[in-house]
Amino acid sequence: MSPVRAWTRRSTLAALALAAVFGALSARAQPPAAPVVVFAAASLKNAMDDALKAFTAKTGVAAKVSYGGSSAIARQIEQGAPADVFVSADPDWMDYLARRGLIVTASRSDLLTNHLALIAPADSKVTLRIGRNMPLAAALGADRLAIAGPEVPAGKYGQASLTALGVWPGVQDRLARAENVRAALAFVARGETPLGIVYDTDARVEPKVRVVGLFPDSSHPPIVYPIARVSASRSSDAAALLTFLKGPEAAAIFRVYGFRPLSAR
Repeated sequence: MSPVRAWTRRSTLAALALAAVFGALSARAQPPAAPVVVFAAASLKNAMDDALKAFTAKTGVAAKVSYGGSSAIARQIEQGAPADVFVSADPDWMDYLARRGLIVTASRSDLLTNHLALIAPADSKVTLRIGRNMPLAAALGADRLAIAGPEVPAGKYGQASLTALGVWPGVQDRLARAENVRAALAFVARGETPLGIVYDTDARVEPKVRVVGLFPDSSHPPIVYPIARVSASRSSDAAALLTFLKGPEAAAIFRVYGFRPLSAR
């Protein structure tokens, strides 16, 4: 091999080696993509945790979630909290953000529905047939009824149902108000109240409570969980997450926890 050709070959190999080194350094310098951030109603916790794990396993995209009463997390978004996707436990709080231009209207759809349940501690002997003029006050004795606050969807549904059944006047001054439905669930699970109103899906994931009965769907507004992308989101993966949560794989997960999917029927 001539000296010139040898020198050229060595130069080419050196250049390739340098390119490989700089390529590796450049790849290492790229920060990982930010996770998609979901703000979701507290009643979704167990099901949504599993759905997001399935999304990450399928796509490799990380997702994290903040749970709370729909009213609280909607106001957090209004105040600039960095959310990409919002899932409310009723249409009212989604409407609240929509009126302020804080969600992408075209991305909004109804995701799930649920049932409202009266619960008691698992070892309780209370029996009560849910219906008009049921003796709820008598069943409480000297204690209180756990229920989410009046701005929280589960609290609004509960009050509407008790009003329709004619028993609200007898219990409205005997409430243990909770900041969200999972907090109301905890009151009953810990035995702090003998009865509580939560979603059927909440009772399914808490072995320390049992369902006394389900409230008639006709006694309260339809329980609907709408989902939408937050207007301020800059996540390139938010649309993919929305599609996944409305699809058949997520629907199967939600059904396991007792939710009825509306977007993947």
